[in-house]
Amino acid sequence: MNSRPQVVLTSQDLDRLEALLETLPANAFPAKELRAELDRSEIVEPEQIPPSVVTMNSTVRFSIDSSGDDFCLTLVYPKDVDGSGDKISILAPVGSALLGLSTGDEIEWPRPGGGMIKVRIVEIVYQPEREGKFYR
Repeated sequence: MNSRPQVVLTSQDLDRLEALLETLPANAFPAKELRAELDRSEIVEPEQIPPSVVTMNSTVRFSIDSSGDDFCLTLVYPKDVDGSGDKISILAPVGSALLGLSTGDEIEWPRPGGGMIKVRIVEIVYQPEREGKFYR
């Protein structure tokens, strides 16, 4: 996609992600991708984040444009990836791209076996801030 959607991020997620970046080599691919997303983000207090925005530990329902199929993933810190297939690390390129997007936004996603597919954020199924959980 040529135009990138607006990114909104909580100050709490920013602080935690900057601390994570400090543990990675500065030239590491995931660090550069995540840093670019953080640098272009609008920062708000956790209590002020819209309920339709992807934050850390949010569960997101997506729709694949070409097929209409839906799937859900939770955006997590690397330590919380458990191999279940229903979580995506913030350090994965798609994870970094997801952070701060809103319901209705579309992104391109790598297809297994090569190529790209376009997916749309249909719903934020769970967002910690919406539930009043600011400690996650």
